[in-house]
Amino acid sequence: MENNLQLWMELLELQHRYVAALDANELEAWPAFFLEEGHYEIIPKENYDQGLPVPVIYCRNARMMRDRVVSLRNANIYEAHTYRHATSGLVIKGIEDDVVTTHSNYVVVSTGTAGDTVVYQAGMYIDEVVKHEGQWRYRSKKVVYDTLRVQTLLATPI
Repeated sequence: MENNLQLWMELLELQHRYVAALDANELEAWPAFFLEEGHYEIIPKENYDQGLPVPVIYCRNARMMRDRVVSLRNANIYEAHTYRHATSGLVIKGIEDDVVTTHSNYVVVSTGTAGDTVVYQAGMYIDEVVKHEGQWRYRSKKVVYDTLRVQTLLATPI
């Protein structure tokens, strides 16, 4: 693969804006990082490694993501918390036609109302990214977390 430093920087910037929106609790902005027909899923590594396509969260388009945000804001009951994402290792795995595939690592720490901060989740993002109307958007974001155990209700996007 030829030198794609500019492309890598643009995709890294997309990822940083994505996690910054989540960490700032700007959940209404979350679906706009995706194409309208884009999909999002969270799946345990064990399932992913065995080829078992059973995610714990699956949104097959941005409408489902917007509905999830409305539900989070108005219907779901869960402890208030703050997420902080740390990401690393963004690697361009492939470029085919107009689709760029990347892998990167993430760690999410969560702070609850009592003030305790814990590592909530760690894993890998597997992304398919395309340019739409001059902006990079996720066509697919697969969040593969490293453990089968989720400490609390998996409510907000990772």
